[in-house]
Amino acid sequence: MKLLGNSLQGINPIQKCLLYRCYILPIALYGFQVWFYNKASLLYHMKILGKMQRRAAIWILGAFKTSPLEGFEAIMGLIPIKLHLQKLASRSQLHSVALLINHLIRTLMDDPSNLNIKPISHSIKMLTNH
Repeated sequence: MKLLGNSLQGINPIQKCLLYRCYILPIALYGFQVWFYNKASLLYHMKILGKMQRRAAIWILGAFKTSPLEGFEAIMGLIPIKLHLQKLASRSQLHSVALLINHLIRTLMDDPSNLNIKPISHSIKMLTNH
């Protein structure tokens, strides 16, 4: 990243921000649905993701390390990482609701609206009741 953001050569801050949004964030948040739910402790994950976003903001803007993160996010047009995760979680729930009634993933989720569908033997409810 230092080579890409060299002050004499390299990409400009707009391109750095685009690189962060398009490549770094999706890689860092891949599979977040596994650990991002209501009853899970999010302190560890949020701390790591907050550090990542802070480092990226400092790299993009070339600012001092002591500058406030909220100002970086406002200048770059980024939303705080927790709000970004909540947005992605709500969108992933919308994707699962839009599936067909007899879709395999929908039967695995044990959706209460699927009471007329017989659950398959590999459903999550069947796997966890041992």
